[in-house]
Amino acid sequence: MARVLRVARSSSLFGFGSRFYSTSAEVSQASPFLHGGGASRVLAKDRNVQWVFLGCPGVGKGTYASRLSTLLGVPHIATGDLVREELASSGPLSRQLSEIVNQGKLVPDEIIVNLLSKRLEAGEAKGESGFILDGFPRTMRQAEILGDVTDIDLVVNLKLPEEVLVDKCLGRRTCNQCGKGFNVAHINLEGENGKPTISMDPLLPPPQCMSKLITRADDTEEVVKARLRIYNETSQPLEEYYRSKGKLMEFDLPGGIPESWPRLLEALRLDDYEEKQSAAA
Repeated sequence: MARVLRVARSSSLFGFGSRFYSTSAEVSQASPFLHGGGASRVLAKDRNVQWVFLGCPGVGKGTYASRLSTLLGVPHIATGDLVREELASSGPLSRQLSEIVNQGKLVPDEIIVNLLSKRLEAGEAKGESGFILDGFPRTMRQAEILGDVTDIDLVVNLKLPEEVLVDKCLGRRTCNQCGKGFNVAHINLEGENGKPTISMDPLLPPPQCMSKLITRADDTEEVVKARLRIYNETSQPLEEYYRSKGKLMEFDLPGGIPESWPRLLEALRLDDYEEKQSAAA
């Protein structure tokens, strides 16, 4: 893994095209959704972004990381997808991974690092540059391994209340033909103690996928709550680690994609970048 990642090692600044940024806690401007600062513009050596997305299972890391991947032209690498691909491959790790996932446990560091290393090697061979990591690192040991071999520019920590996370996970569905993901949950959490109401419409499939929907084996209430408990126990040191380095941006999702995506772009100082990309298309 070190051999692959060292190629991308650079400063703690990131840039793309004519736009350059660094993390900073001085630009928050009291946003109700943003904690720990956003991204501020500075000059830096031009290279593709190297970001990490953190957040509880079901918070939407994959959705927003994938959108940013498309917008910025960098690979979105989700360790959850790497695990599921290995499970489907009937490879040497398949049986071991199946037992771990079905029990709601986190996959051991050694396995995750091995899968990520193989993915990065394949990407390097294809000429990929930069990355948005989704689901890695999850432990301090993983963060230390990653920090030893490459610089992470920004760590985005997405947040939602636990009751919303449980409902989202239980509502997840996948079409077993086209492979696209959907969500049948209709969420409306009333705001309390000054917190805003969170409303999310279901993301329903088209008619041709409706009869082909399947639920992940680990998306049961018992397993989901176990995953959330384990994640919360391990995430606090990880968040503090990146916070102490000035790289953590905590973002409270205000709702579904229509509400959250513009706010996230604003926090990342990418709101006008998307407009320019759309105009040039």
